[in-house]
Amino acid sequence: MHLAHQALTADDKIGTMLPCNVIVQDLGGGKIEVAAIDSATSMEQVGNPALEIIAKSVTGKLQRVIVAI
Repeated sequence: MHLAHQALTADDKIGTMLPCNVIVQDLGGGKIEVAAIDSATSMEQVGNPALEIIAKSVTGKLQRVIVAI
């Protein structure tokens, strides 16, 4: 939530684009799929450098979580 607050402080309309969605899906046979949006690429389109920095942090955190699973 801290990073979401930073993003909203940088751009009050960014809430419509926040990459907060993660999908966890049971593929069967003991396989689980975890998918998440690349927030850095998504926020890059907005053109706000402050948001790009926050998004890179979010992307890094999501990558570490997915790798750890």
